[in-house]
Amino acid sequence: MSTEADPATLGYEQARDELLQVVQRLESGGVPLEDSLALWERGEALADRCQEWLDGARERLDAARGDEDPDDETTDDETTADEDA
Repeated sequence: MSTEADPATLGYEQARDELLQVVQRLESGGVPLEDSLALWERGEALADRCQEWLDGARERLDAARGDEDPDDETTDDETTADEDA
């Protein structure tokens, strides 16, 4: 597995597709323990990369919407419901 790209260099779709392949190989069984551990570690790195992309996308969406507090997960519907109560 030394010929694989560094997860930090992968785009979201590349990382997601490879992660799906890793999961399928692990679920299929028949992989020696040492290879399973290497696949697991690769999968963790790929999952982290996907999460980085998703977090970045969320930040960009929040910025585009003009959200003042991106950590505040209260939706407009929840705010309106609280004010009506």
